[in-house]
Amino acid sequence: MNNTREVEVVVIGAGQAGLAAAHHLRRSGFAPAGDFVVLDHSPGPGGAWQFRWPSLTYGKVHGMHALPGMELTGADPARPSAEVVAEYFAAYEQAFDLRVRRPVDVGAVREGAEGRLLVETSAGPWSTRALINATGTWDRPFWPRYAGQETFRGRQLHTAQYAGPEEFADRRVVVVGGGASGTQHLLEIAPYAAATTWVTRRPPVFREGPFDEEAGRAAVALVEERVRQGLPSKSVVSVTGLPLNDVVRAGLESGVLDRQPVFDRITPEGVEWSDGRRVAADVILWATGFRAAIDHLRPLRLRESGGGIRVEGTRAVADPRIHLVGYGPSASTVGANRAGRAAVRDIRRLLADCEPVAA
Repeated sequence: MNNTREVEVVVIGAGQAGLAAAHHLRRSGFAPAGDFVVLDHSPGPGGAWQFRWPSLTYGKVHGMHALPGMELTGADPARPSAEVVAEYFAAYEQAFDLRVRRPVDVGAVREGAEGRLLVETSAGPWSTRALINATGTWDRPFWPRYAGQETFRGRQLHTAQYAGPEEFADRRVVVVGGGASGTQHLLEIAPYAAATTWVTRRPPVFREGPFDEEAGRAAVALVEERVRQGLPSKSVVSVTGLPLNDVVRAGLESGVLDRQPVFDRITPEGVEWSDGRRVAADVILWATGFRAAIDHLRPLRLRESGGGIRVEGTRAVADPRIHLVGYGPSASTVGANRAGRAAVRDIRRLLADCEPVAA
């Protein structure tokens, strides 16, 4: 007995990108559950935000843009961002009747029958004419490899496992990574830890002044060019620099943000540089970012020789049925909103050009 359900569009992921895309599908006349379905593997609404550490309050969040059609108003800046955003996303799903199915794990997307795509999931298969992939990066934390890493006697954890600064009390902590998470972790941990050391592969770039629209366009263009060439995407944040606010200035003045070049090897007791310098450590915290969670698309062979998926706008160049929203240049909250609208516009044209497959 064939239990495959047929829809026009499958959306994978219900974070900012997935919900924005679902909203624009709804506005374009696609009916939830009948014409399109949103599949999300998380236990509840909130996308990756629901997994953020409690000390990341809403007031500390930079550049959180509202979803299309519904503002986030009256949020308490002292509340954890995980709670604020999860509640907002839940209200959004209900207000627009998006009928997100969760928890549903997508194992693979492969070629189906009669020009359709087959989406294999823990809740059974779906057959679709187009697919919007909005899976983000949270599920693929990046762990660099260094000589001696397996010999370290202390604790190693990634930003994805960070629960707050209290657990580092009286510990000697090495934080690896020059992004926003690395600096936030250091500034939080320093008052609790016995000692902190900050190491990065490249010297951090601090940005003064407002990040205006022109600067934003320039940053997005740099990321977009990599994706157009089929190279692995970088986050927009990686090319914008770190905002130099009062908290960061205080960290620089106190020495907490005294950056050191990354070490050459890890020892049982800590880290070591080739010139003989050593730092003893109880904990190594890897604030080394994430990679795009797109392994389920592997059967479609979309990757280029450079390692990434070549994308024009949101459309995969190798397969116009596939759109990646929240990938590369759209991997920001405002970028995801715009990309969701663009993807739906392209999909409408694609489906209009093709006769629907008879049920």
